[in-house]
Amino acid sequence: MHYLKLIRAGNLAFIATTMYLVKYGLFHPFGVDVSLDFLGFTLLVLAVVCVAASGYVINDIYDYQADLDNKPEKTLVRQHIPEKTAYTIFIMLNIIGVGLGFYLSNMIGQPGFSAFFIFGSAILYIYNSQLQETILAGNILVSVIVGLIPVGVGLYDLYPAITPENQQSQSVIFSILLDYSLFAFLINFIREIVKDAEDVDGDYNAGYKTLPIVLGKSRTNKVVFALGLIPVGFLVYYIYTYLFETTGAVIYALLLLLAPLLYFEINIWEAKKKKQYSRLSLVLKSVLFFGLLSIGLLQFIHL
Repeated sequence: MHYLKLIRAGNLAFIATTMYLVKYGLFHPFGVDVSLDFLGFTLLVLAVVCVAASGYVINDIYDYQADLDNKPEKTLVRQHIPEKTAYTIFIMLNIIGVGLGFYLSNMIGQPGFSAFFIFGSAILYIYNSQLQETILAGNILVSVIVGLIPVGVGLYDLYPAITPENQQSQSVIFSILLDYSLFAFLINFIREIVKDAEDVDGDYNAGYKTLPIVLGKSRTNKVVFALGLIPVGFLVYYIYTYLFETTGAVIYALLLLLAPLLYFEINIWEAKKKKQYSRLSLVLKSVLFFGLLSIGLLQFIHL
């Protein structure tokens, strides 16, 4: 169980589910041309999951001191798993992830796409080892990687299958993936700042420079509130423009996406305690979950 917690098995399952939803909940129902069969796509999912898992491992290795203050009961490296073993797991996961990415890139005739995995692996390591003292840099980079997951599926499965005949339909689907990627980036970026506010004491003792440490919690709350207005506006626009004629989709978006975001906006303004930030972080996680889950529901909406 300690090793499953180390690689955040639940988060990895969510990543894999999102990717399969893109292929079998979006690509297949709309009849777009793809380049990967089930086995090839499963290798893509495995590659992404391995790189993501390596990021969680290296994060626990470098965040040991801060985690002792912020969440001592959840600290795994050195407490339950030797640091040397954790490093070995990190290296093996990277080798598997990048190796599979290189193999798949060549298989679809796009060897340059292997940079997608090399970039992700390198950024996760650099973030944890060197960018913890650079304000917002880590928050942005990690959120970019989260946002790239839907686009990554499009790059490997959709893009290589584009022809002059299907270019228009493929472009429409790819634009949908870009919208989901932007939404995922925004929600995760805001959540990363909220998590920094939640862990401000441990991060300060570890010498990190996060937004709550530099600005203080009160000013950070106002910044987060302003950032939160962006996905709120994004959702209102999408509901009015694309979903308004589909009652089920409107109810889904209002209850599971917009309402939690509005709850977050109302409560972030006065948040002060660790428990408050923890609850608000969970709210954003649920918005991200139901937002990406809706990929599988698009087939029932006349876009």
